Amino acid sequence: MSVVRLTHLTDPHLYGSEGELLRGIATLPSLEATLANARQRDWPPDAVLVTGDLVQDDPAGYAHFRRIFAELRLPVLCLPGNHDEPEAMRRELDCSPFVVGGTVDLGMWRIVLLDSTIRGSAAGRLSADSLSALHSALASAPQRHALVCLHHHPVPMDSRWLDRVGLQNAEEFLGVIDRHPNVRGIVWGHVHQSYDALRKGVRLLATPSTCAQFLPHAEQFALDRRPPGYRTLELKADGSILTDLVWIETGAGGGSKSAWAAA
Repeated sequence: MSVVRLTHLTDPHLYGSEGELLRGIATLPSLEATLANARQRDWPPDAVLVTGDLVQDDPAGYAHFRRIFAELRLPVLCLPGNHDEPEAMRRELDCSPFVVGGTVDLGMWRIVLLDSTIRGSAAGRLSADSLSALHSALASAPQRHALVCLHHHPVPMDSRWLDRVGLQNAEEFLGVIDRHPNVRGIVWGHVHQSYDALRKGVRLLATPSTCAQFLPHAEQFALDRRPPGYRTLELKADGSILTDLVWIETGAGGGSKSAWAAA
């Protein structure tokens, strides 16, 4: 394939209960509304990418995730976030079409899925083994462009409270990235907002949550008035990345965009 198309969703924060609210939003209907919008507008991708916090500290939520995404009949590439339970996540998603962690090759691209979670902490860190595995994944496919995915942000978001719970060893991580010229992009979740920048020619991208958003550049925790969102990615054979950020105009349960402002 000359172009690899991904739909990036992140931070759905599901519960076992279908009607459970997080910051005023019913997370399951919100995810379903976001996915329905993507299926109307940008379908089908070659794979769906979900970068963590699939559940909100409730492993029973994985059953909803499995049901919703299995119906798509597309590869679903996943990695854990700080609200996930990685062992339960791997167990519950140990079936097709789910891929949890590791690497996936699509077209001219290698997609690397990292686990940056620390048990009991909102912040993230990549273990020595994870950094070694990242180096091996990049070094073993120098002919492929690479997209590296994790949950925690590896660069500051200019938000004091949020940057306290980012990737603790970002310098080590970026040191590995800098050794491999085939890396074209880094994608993450966790921050519940959009981010798009370049660092040494590598595209840096964060995507809003499928539920509530965090206020950008906030000193202390605060919610934004933006609705749920997702990102489309077109990974070109020449290594370039085209992306579009999509905000959901209609909220879960059929509410208008203004309903999200009250969350």
